[in-house]
Amino acid sequence: MSAEVGATREASNINWTRIICLLAGLILFFVVYYSPPWPDAVDPMGKHFVLSKQGKGALAVFLLAGTWWVFEVLPIGVTSLAIGVLQVLFMIRKPEDAFRDFMDPSVLFIFGSIVIGMVFTKTGLTKRLAYKMLIIVGENTSMILLGAFVVTAALTHIMAHTAVAATVYPLFLVIYALYGEDDKPSRFGKALFIGMAYVAGAGSIITLLGAARGAVAVSFLSGITGKEVTFFNLTYYMAPIGWTMVFLLWGFFMVFLKPEKKTIPGLRARAKELYTDLGSVSRREILAAAIIFGVILVMSLQSFVPALKPLNKSAVLLVSTLLFFIVGILDIEDLEAIPWNIILLFSGAMSIGFCLWQTEAAKWLAVNWLVLFKKANWFIFVMGIAFFVMVMTNFIMNVAAIAISLPVALVLAPYLGVAPEVILFASLVTAGMPFMLLVGAAPNAIAYDSKQFTSGEFFKYGALASVILMVVVAVAALVIWPIMGMPVTVAAG
Repeated sequence: MSAEVGATREASNINWTRIICLLAGLILFFVVYYSPPWPDAVDPMGKHFVLSKQGKGALAVFLLAGTWWVFEVLPIGVTSLAIGVLQVLFMIRKPEDAFRDFMDPSVLFIFGSIVIGMVFTKTGLTKRLAYKMLIIVGENTSMILLGAFVVTAALTHIMAHTAVAATVYPLFLVIYALYGEDDKPSRFGKALFIGMAYVAGAGSIITLLGAARGAVAVSFLSGITGKEVTFFNLTYYMAPIGWTMVFLLWGFFMVFLKPEKKTIPGLRARAKELYTDLGSVSRREILAAAIIFGVILVMSLQSFVPALKPLNKSAVLLVSTLLFFIVGILDIEDLEAIPWNIILLFSGAMSIGFCLWQTEAAKWLAVNWLVLFKKANWFIFVMGIAFFVMVMTNFIMNVAAIAISLPVALVLAPYLGVAPEVILFASLVTAGMPFMLLVGAAPNAIAYDSKQFTSGEFFKYGALASVILMVVVAVAALVIWPIMGMPVTVAAG
């Protein structure tokens, strides 16, 4: 009798949702991979883009990974391993290509960013900054969220958004600890950390320092159309959009994830007390801050100092990691505490991104999508491009999403009477804000480490936030940018 009860209990513990989603990903993979050849994509000039067997395989892996990531049927890092394994087993790419991407410089940048976050926490710099911010913004939870969002967005004007996320993440952990819910997920925790990821993206579109995508897009515009966009020209048009999104996102979270507590009574006094308890700034804090400031300064100056441009940003950032261990701020225990699940997540994202690119599956998708708008109104065309980039940037590097879509769009634009500038800026806006999938940007993955939300919750809120994003792009293209002097249409032909 007891054996029967045990068997019943075991059966009832089976996670059927997980099994169904696991099988759904596998079915999608095999259906796409073994399907008959798909029709070529044909651009308006009559050029054919063939979807090879390898390209079809890349799409199959893409669908499986997306399904498993969204529903978290496996640890997200393990799903990333599956991306590499499937590419090799089904001969989509060579092993040296599929697995090389797992240690791409961008992945190492994430590693270095996470290490900086650990240093902020270990040295006490995080607590010092968090307490000071709380003393300023006070005890109202809505103001705390707003202050956190403004700080995050402002920092992305001078630093890469990944580095910003890694810097403020431990600070926000301290803030959340004072909220008084221990490590338990809460609406405030979800808003704080999901919001951190979202506003890091929103802020990063405003200058060329926020991410590499801006420089890549500007280069495409110059090469294809001969038009130049300066550093300050980009900021002029992007600042109203980026900051509008920051404040809209704050309002969004206050509606959908309103904190359980309106205020945290005594928080300001408590923050002052804790700040005082920290005492004077230690030698180790000064040393850590100097190292971090040094690498950030070098990366920031790369846009202005020609001699620094050849330096790889990942190598520059990893200098800080080396120095942290050399001077004794970090030790072997810290190295073993690094969240490798998050690093593997981004590794898998890089691998599938390059897979879609190298097999030309991404180009096939871009051409098929954009030719749908070859006879459309200029506004519909611009929104179609923005939407495509928004979807793609959730799955692959935003630089790759820009590189895939922008050249095709800029070639089509003159035939529809669309000015190239509005295509460039609309694409950059959506490329910077992958709100739906954790793999869309490093800040998403860093925020996930808080354990305040699931990947499914991130997708749910991200889908709603993406609707807001598209509305903002529409208003920008129709009203804001024309008022500011941006051309949106030209003579067709």
